[in-house]
Amino acid sequence: MRVSRGERAANYVILAAFALFAVWPVLTVLVAALGPDDAAGGTVGGGVLGLHPENFVTAWNEGRFGSYLRTSLLVSGTVVVVSVVFSLLSGYALGTMRFRGSTVLFYLFLVGIMMPSEAVLVPLYYDLRALGLTDTIWALLLPQIAQSVAFGTFWMRAWFRSASPAIVEAARLDGASTWRILWQVLVPLARPAVVTLTVLTFMWTWNEFLVPLVMVVSESLRTAPLGLAFFQGQYTQGFTLLAAGACIVATPVVVLYLFLQRHFIAGMLEGAVRE
Repeated sequence: MRVSRGERAANYVILAAFALFAVWPVLTVLVAALGPDDAAGGTVGGGVLGLHPENFVTAWNEGRFGSYLRTSLLVSGTVVVVSVVFSLLSGYALGTMRFRGSTVLFYLFLVGIMMPSEAVLVPLYYDLRALGLTDTIWALLLPQIAQSVAFGTFWMRAWFRSASPAIVEAARLDGASTWRILWQVLVPLARPAVVTLTVLTFMWTWNEFLVPLVMVVSESLRTAPLGLAFFQGQYTQGFTLLAAGACIVATPVVVLYLFLQRHFIAGMLEGAVRE
């Protein structure tokens, strides 16, 4: 069925309108970050075309974003690695194996997805405090690993259940063990799904605000979003440095997505069409 030029033009117009609607807030923040410092009553001169890239340097130094970004990278990287490995193992077991209690165990993972973190954060805080883990890096890692593994198990189980059984049977006929089938046969095929899970987990962990706010007090353990909130309290009279700080905090997620966008989109669309 051929699409007329009018329909194609209308589709492009609609897509452009939605793209502008999505990108406009980002462009607004970026333009504000490159503008004159409104908290200081404006600055004279500026860089090329009147831009002020020095706002990022000022926000970086005064907001101490270097320390906050290191903490966020440590927490996000650790959560991603641990949760993806555990999700592969649990998703493979629940998706390809049949054992007593597997259905009940899978429903327990679903409870971890459906239960909002706000509902368990207070009792979790008292549990970690009783173990002496509050205001430590473990208070940031353990709750977010648990949340990520719950979703990752659901995500990878769905992929393993959709994988071709003929590939697994052929590997078994060749004498491959269960461990080898997972890591050398199925995981390479599941790369788009794994990359999508990695990007989503990194994004959710990086943007997590409530867990660091409740679990830690030390400034050295503040993550980037939490540091941005304290920076906002410091610069309530001006939006320029706050916008620059927001751009700094959002940059790692944007860079990661740009590098992995092809695999991310493939993983999101995988399974939409099956022969």
